[in-house]
Amino acid sequence: MPPEHQEPPQYTRYRARRRLIPERDGRLGAFGGSGAPGAPRAPTRGRGTPLRERWRRWATVKRVLLVLGGAILAWVALSVLLFLISSHFERTSPPADVANVLAPGGFPLTSTNNILVLGSDRRQKSSKEPGAQTTGFGRSDTILLIRTGGGHAARLSIPRDTVVEIPGHGLQKINAAHEFGGPAMSISVIEHWLGIPINHLVEVNFENFPQLIDAMGGITYTGGCIVSKINGGFRNGGYTLRLRAGTHHLDGKQALALARTRENRCAPNETDIQREQHQQALFNDMKSRLLSPSSFLRLPLIAWNAPPAIISDMSGPELMGLFGALAVGGTPPTKVLKPTGAVGLPGGGAGLTVSEAARREAVASFMKG
Repeated sequence: MPPEHQEPPQYTRYRARRRLIPERDGRLGAFGGSGAPGAPRAPTRGRGTPLRERWRRWATVKRVLLVLGGAILAWVALSVLLFLISSHFERTSPPADVANVLAPGGFPLTSTNNILVLGSDRRQKSSKEPGAQTTGFGRSDTILLIRTGGGHAARLSIPRDTVVEIPGHGLQKINAAHEFGGPAMSISVIEHWLGIPINHLVEVNFENFPQLIDAMGGITYTGGCIVSKINGGFRNGGYTLRLRAGTHHLDGKQALALARTRENRCAPNETDIQREQHQQALFNDMKSRLLSPSSFLRLPLIAWNAPPAIISDMSGPELMGLFGALAVGGTPPTKVLKPTGAVGLPGGGAGLTVSEAARREAVASFMKG
């Protein structure tokens, strides 16, 4: 039959019913795909795309950085929240009379403030050390002035054996002011003697100080040989510290013992000046460790344990401002108010004296810092 008389072929169209669940062997299913049984499915867009392929398409550099930045911000926010909660519930406030002797000051991060840091030699009530003072305020073993905020950064350490006039008690070692009238009297005496205003107080709470050091992962100390017995040493229920000359990683109890060491049996000729240097070495390493990447992972734990380790008139936000100011202010060298002589005390014993000229020079340098 000629082609023009042939009928067009008839086709029957079949429509496949959509499957609810795609086949796993790669055959044609509801979500596409082709090939023989067991053949790999071609990557497609949408819900049928393999998880690894979808992850590669999603995980661009920009998105990964955004997620990482969000995680860092969340970690910091958690740490800030824990710090504020701990400051409100766990921090110890100083006696009420302290507020009456402090000079007004601005926010520590943006305004210049003079901070008095004290550490008492009062022992724990469970101490078995002969003659240890377990009640009252105790004498201030550590006396440190910090000038920070508003672009300033300076430190001035006052040896505890420095002799000054204490109202009602005559000539005494400066650390006795804390024993006679607590931190309020220490503030008043130091303000009058140096002629500078003190805006805030920070006292070290030795009960909780070791927990803070442990939360930081310990600290590193480099120095000479040290052998000291705190609270009577191990035999009397206290603590014995033994360090060879060199570098050591100290836990909380060891750091506290080093800070409180008054008599180093390994170096009997050490003076109060060397003791101040030991404490400043600890302080500097604490600051360096806080700014290290390893401490970032421990940040929430550090934030929770920091407020209980201090006694201060400052609120949680003010303490955060203080720590921020110390972090951005660098690490200035600590200047020690060096004695220029010695003098006998009315009740016996002797102390160190500082001339008027040396005192004025130290104050001028501190205020410029």
